[in-house]
Amino acid sequence: MNVKLGKYNQLEVVKEVDFGVYLDGGDDGEILLPTRYVPEDCKPGDVLNVFLYLDNEERLIATTLQPLVQVDEFACLEVAWVNEFGAFLNWGLMKDLFVPFREQKMKMQKGRKYIIHAHIDEDSYRIMASAKVEHYLSKEHPDYRLGQEVDILIWQKTDLGFKAIVENKFSGLLYDNEIFQPLEAGMRLKAYVKQVREDGKIDLVLQKLGAKKVDDFSEVLLQYIKDHEGFTPLNDKSAAEDIYDAFGVSKKTFKKAVGDLYKKRLVVLEAEGIRLT
Repeated sequence: MNVKLGKYNQLEVVKEVDFGVYLDGGDDGEILLPTRYVPEDCKPGDVLNVFLYLDNEERLIATTLQPLVQVDEFACLEVAWVNEFGAFLNWGLMKDLFVPFREQKMKMQKGRKYIIHAHIDEDSYRIMASAKVEHYLSKEHPDYRLGQEVDILIWQKTDLGFKAIVENKFSGLLYDNEIFQPLEAGMRLKAYVKQVREDGKIDLVLQKLGAKKVDDFSEVLLQYIKDHEGFTPLNDKSAAEDIYDAFGVSKKTFKKAVGDLYKKRLVVLEAEGIRLT
């Protein structure tokens, strides 16, 4: 058995000591789980889900704390401190995550947050991070279908919109004219695939595509009107910002849903707003 550094591992407790328990690390020997992280009533033979990293003396050590990022993942982390070798990020563990100067796009500053990729350094076998995110995105061509839901991490603002990291693997883009909510780097959201371009980049939207999106929102809008005494002052003349503040959808989606309800004779359109029939 080989354990995975920088990831969760299912390891068996082999013995108890005054300062914790030792876990079976297979070819890597016994791995200490310090007392502060040992679950209550833990005993030899139990199998624990633990995260493995290196302590200050570069020894494998286990924890039941949940880090903010694992190896081969991207995250937005805050700089805890800086020294002459690089920056150290708070990732939720006792030992901070190191970013050497060579892996920084610009000199990192204490207290600021940055999008990074966590990986194992091939030379030192240490877990470290890099702000040169583009170097760690997959070169494979994404195999997503139109409208597929994906998890994204907002990466950075561009002239076209916002770059995003899709499913911890690919590069995606949200266009300014299709964004109807405030965004900032580090936000994790659900998005939908609008298209996969020939270069492998993914165009994304934050709202469901096509008729299903309208059908879903039609039901939401109908229930909203019912819950507000059968009337809403919002209509197709309302500002897009007001519509988004109320429902979290674009004005285009709102108007299509209103048309859908009107055709089904579920609402009537008045100068002051929309009313149930």
